[in-house]
Amino acid sequence: MSYLKTSLLAASATASLFAFAGPAHAQAFYLQEQSARGAGRAFSGEVADTGAQSLWWNPAAIAGSTEAEAALAASAILPRGEVVDTGTLIGRPGQPFAPVGGQQRSRNPISNGVLPSGSIAIPLNDRIAFGLAITSPYSFTTDYDADSWARYSADRTKLLTIDVQPSVAVAVTDWLRVGAGLNVEYTNATLSNALPNVLATLPDGHQQLKGHGWDLGWTAGVQFHNDVVTVGIAYKSGITHHLKGDLTVDGLVGPLAGSNMALSGIEARFDTPAQIIVGARVKVAPKLTLNGQATRFTWADFDAIRLGAPVNAVIPELYRNSLSVAGGIDYDATSRLTLRAGVQRGQTPTQNGQRDARVPDSNRWNFGTGGSYKLTSRFTIDAGANYVSFEDQSIDRVTAAFAGTAAQTPILTSGELRNAHALVFSLGGRVTF
Repeated sequence: MSYLKTSLLAASATASLFAFAGPAHAQAFYLQEQSARGAGRAFSGEVADTGAQSLWWNPAAIAGSTEAEAALAASAILPRGEVVDTGTLIGRPGQPFAPVGGQQRSRNPISNGVLPSGSIAIPLNDRIAFGLAITSPYSFTTDYDADSWARYSADRTKLLTIDVQPSVAVAVTDWLRVGAGLNVEYTNATLSNALPNVLATLPDGHQQLKGHGWDLGWTAGVQFHNDVVTVGIAYKSGITHHLKGDLTVDGLVGPLAGSNMALSGIEARFDTPAQIIVGARVKVAPKLTLNGQATRFTWADFDAIRLGAPVNAVIPELYRNSLSVAGGIDYDATSRLTLRAGVQRGQTPTQNGQRDARVPDSNRWNFGTGGSYKLTSRFTIDAGANYVSFEDQSIDRVTAAFAGTAAQTPILTSGELRNAHALVFSLGGRVTF
């Protein structure tokens, strides 16, 4: 097999590694379920709230803490939906375009999952505090059947990220809190997809790619507050990810048999977005607080995947910047019980003409409700439930297997995401000591 063919095949596979599947529950393949308290109000006030549970959104949240606090939470994410073929065609070498075949309707390709998170805040004195948050902002599994119409774009994808965010915060004055932290992020991914042989009567080939890496980002924020209003502003940097992985291709026969291979040390670089978060909490009555939050995601940074040796190629992704806006309430029903509700609107960063079955994302509404109950003076239980509704959306990215070779096989994708929604149940606890 020529080096050119090896490079093109590996580039195609490596591109799939980072086109992580969706829909997620905030933006594309980002998960926001890092707080059971926040889930109850649809994540509408986190950047302006205080305590360890808000560390992911704003490290200033722990400045001026008077007691140490630890919080743990887990969210059960139960996505449902259909990815439907509406006329996808494949053009094998020397043959007219024909239907791609296989199952025409893939039901619930996104697996159920549990997303854990934890945080701790320790005051060093009456103004300075140290915090640590451990989250998993990009983690899920998708699994299409081997004979799905989407098999040449996506078969199985498994992604795990672990983000460790140490932070320091300072209460500069009675009305100003500031904080900053590092984001140390580990990424591990495994994916596979089918490859077409030159004849439709032959079984498909298969490729699998694994990659992992450690990378750094940072977070900084401020909070302005008085007895009635708290305003929070935070910036989470984008992270440039460097992954190294192994590619295995097998099952190709005839003139494509030489493309079967096992490559090690494939390198890739891509950027996940920065977040600019602005929000406020306003105490409009002794028992009622209104929350509002807007987040700008610089998804345009995810414009391409840049592959190093031995491939040396650039794979365009062409995401666009996007916005989410949320509003919610906290109501102190009793001295022990707080009730919450909220709604969030999120834009997808994927674009028409560039959306494939591995990321069938769309605009969504997130409706949340929940509450907190103080079991003792030091231990509180938080719970939240969310219903996320996704708009029907086209899946329409044109791709080609073995691009640039005599075996080039274009795939004119024509599909649709339909009836997609997710239920998310969050439960957590926090203790002061």
